[in-house]
Formats: sequence, structure tokens, C-alpha cells
Amino acid sequence: MSAAPHEFSKLAENLVCDLRGVPSDDPPRSRKRPAQTLAHLVEELLQKHRIGREAPEHTIREQWPALVGSANASYSHPAAIERNRLIVLAAHAVVRNELFLHRAEIVARIRKLPGCEGIKSLNLRAG
Repeated sequence: MSAAPHEFSKLAENLVCDLRGVPSDDPPRSRKRPAQTLAHLVEELLQKHRIGREAPEHTIREQWPALVGSANASYSHPAAIERNRLIVLAAHAVVRNELFLHRAEIVARIRKLPGCEGIKSLNLRAG
């Protein structure tokens, strides 16, 4: 005999509850999902957020002063990569304008870094 009880569909459970005149325990739009192991969930989160793994953002942050110059690097910060665009937060309008004017050259330098070949453009934001 199997150790686990048979799982009925939500529709079958609701029909039995209606037949017996007993209210259902579950909220109306919930569904039961199979349980996952904790190790699987933790590994999925580690991969999603790149914890303990090398990411292109880390390489860019390490090389940022060499990519844009130390003066611009002190007022700007590469935040994240979204849809092959590097989001850069610039704290000063002059630095934001300077990065905007040299964005093609900066992207070319970034693409030469290992693991950063997919970066296509810069998205400059105030910050």
C-alpha cells in the first residue's frame, strides 16, 4: 500500500463538500501545490540572485573607475543589468551628461570585459 493518501482534484473535493453540506476548508481560489525540498528552494534563490556566484555586474563594478575615469566613477554607480542594458545611477547632472556623451565608448569598453559581451547600451538615471 502507498504511504501517501490519494489527492483528489479541487472540483471533486468541492462536490463532496456540497453533497455532505460541509463548508470547504480552502479559500475559493487556492490550489495545492506539491511540496518542494528546502534544498531545491534555496538553490533556486541562490541562482536567481547570483549569491556566491560571479556575475557581470560584479566585474563591471570592479572595473568601473578604469571604464569611466576616477572623477566620473566617484559620482556614478553601475546598479544592475536589465534586458542587456546597464543601469547607471549618476549623482550629479554634469557626470550624467558626460557619461551620456561617451556612452558608445563606455559600452565598447564594457563589452571587452569577460562575461559582459551582451551589454548593448547604458541607461543613465539620477541617483
